[in-house]
Amino acid sequence: MRIAVMLVALLPVVAQALEPGPSSKSQAQTEAWLRVQARNEQASPRPQTQTPKERDESMKRWMETYKYAIPAMFKWESMGASDK
Repeated sequence: MRIAVMLVALLPVVAQALEPGPSSKSQAQTEAWLRVQARNEQASPRPQTQTPKERDESMKRWMETYKYAIPAMFKWESMGASDK
């Protein structure tokens, strides 16, 4: 119990120890792209439209997803040699 209390008490200190900002170049690039998307800075000047056939096909794919029940619990099954 004492350990849990100490960990909770030290949490603000640990959070302050992390430097703000991205920790790697790839994280910085990802954050930059997310900002561009959120601000709508690289939007196409032309609206993208679907043909009636494309719309029907996408609706069929979407409706197919409702045919499968969501299991109450995920059961792990062997996926290959790496999961031993």
